[in-house]
Amino acid sequence: MAIRLTENRLSRRAFLRSTAATGLVAASGLALPGISRAADRPVVTHGVQSGDVSEGRAVLWSRTDRPARAVFEWSTTESFADPRRLPTLTALPENDYTVKILAEDLPAGEEIFYRVRFADLADPNITADPVTGHLRTAPAGRRDISFVWSGDTVGQGWGINPDAGGMKGYATMLKHDPDFFIHSGDNVYADGVIKAEVGLPDGTKWKNIVTPEKSKVAETLDEFRGQYKYNFMDDNVRALYEAVPVLTQWDDHEVTNNWSDSKQLGAAYTEKNIHVLAARAAKAFHEWMPIATTMAEPQRVYRKIAYGPMLDVFMIDMRTYRGPNGDNLETAEGGVAAFLGAEQLAWLKQALLDSKATWKVIAADMPLSLVVWDQFVDNKGKGFEAVSNNNAGAPLGRELEFADLLRFIKAAGIKNTVWLTADVHYTAAHYYDPSKAKFQDFEPFWEFVSGPIHAGTFGPGELDMTFGPEAKYVKAPPAGQVNLSPASGLQFFGHVKIAADTGVMTVTLYDTADTALWSTDIQPAKA
Repeated sequence: MAIRLTENRLSRRAFLRSTAATGLVAASGLALPGISRAADRPVVTHGVQSGDVSEGRAVLWSRTDRPARAVFEWSTTESFADPRRLPTLTALPENDYTVKILAEDLPAGEEIFYRVRFADLADPNITADPVTGHLRTAPAGRRDISFVWSGDTVGQGWGINPDAGGMKGYATMLKHDPDFFIHSGDNVYADGVIKAEVGLPDGTKWKNIVTPEKSKVAETLDEFRGQYKYNFMDDNVRALYEAVPVLTQWDDHEVTNNWSDSKQLGAAYTEKNIHVLAARAAKAFHEWMPIATTMAEPQRVYRKIAYGPMLDVFMIDMRTYRGPNGDNLETAEGGVAAFLGAEQLAWLKQALLDSKATWKVIAADMPLSLVVWDQFVDNKGKGFEAVSNNNAGAPLGRELEFADLLRFIKAAGIKNTVWLTADVHYTAAHYYDPSKAKFQDFEPFWEFVSGPIHAGTFGPGELDMTFGPEAKYVKAPPAGQVNLSPASGLQFFGHVKIAADTGVMTVTLYDTADTALWSTDIQPAKA
């Protein structure tokens, strides 16, 4: 069955490529203008994307090279025999010529093909060839669900190397024919300067594609936009995003490493105000990612995505609302100890309580108990970047919010919560057991870590025992080896399958050579 699904997806990929190349305008009913030079037409510069797919809706995205009108259409057939047209959008420079729209009233549990066509704003008779994408809507009833997750793209100077096949992890994930891909943050490395060549331990060279925006740290809005443009130069990235919806969140490197209110920007930055930098980064992120936002909070990242009766995904934001990175030893929630922040925490509790789905996946951009230092001074860790404070005692600082959340989940009888994350640049499976914890007022749960998908590999990290985690599996570099390149083979993603008949969740950790490293089956608890 898996082989047949892969073959079907490859067939669709061939269709998508041929559509982009030829337009397939006869089948589509779209008339090509009589333009003699292709350069006269708008160009679809970075393909198409979809995101935040649910039972009857999905976000559709694309970008052109000039002011233009954009029309999206969708159909349940590859031939677009009966296309449904969405309202017209306008691509303008103030949004970097990107457009996105929330397509609603889609049929549940269907293969959806969509396309975009741009018409020059100055002359609507000059149109681009349509470019086509694919998504699969959430089911109204029970069916098998399959998705992948990872994080950390183009980090630590490891960029697109055509000689090595580009970002091969994205192609490997596509082979699994997932319903969607969760990008767990660090979609880009805005502080990650790329050099043309980097020496490898075996004496060979890693050869990067280099662009002006990736040759310095991002400070201006256009430089932040350039981070996303760089990643979409990779064929594997575009192919995955054209065929599979992405549910994305952000972490630190969309702005700069380990940023919070206490961040002091170094000599590489002429812009010294972290809030100015973060605002520019947020605008670029929301322009370039197919994320559904609210009118009241157009730059909100946290949200719930319902994927049928068996799965709700809670995308949380562990970056925007945090207090300054520091010692993390406060005795009361809020203020300096804030991490999710009071409003997001209240939303998450209520959303979990309201969920009727069998499984509640909490997609976090950072792990709960791994010790992540903010900085190193004289080779010693100083301050904390994540939740843990490296003190295996009662919850303090940022841990207080999560003790509150875990206590609430237990008291409310909320079943089948699973945490997925990336951030630490290796892969692991953590089982949280209250009998081994200092704070014990919670039900056992799993946290799975997987990444990077294309960045330097590090780890493993220490576990803080406040919440009683046990590392059931770890794959990381040998001791003393840091920032290993993608050529080392230590790049990772995770795969989740939920079986329609039994409700069992199977989580498998993979490397990007598609080797299944470790797997577990989790039985759903009855409500």
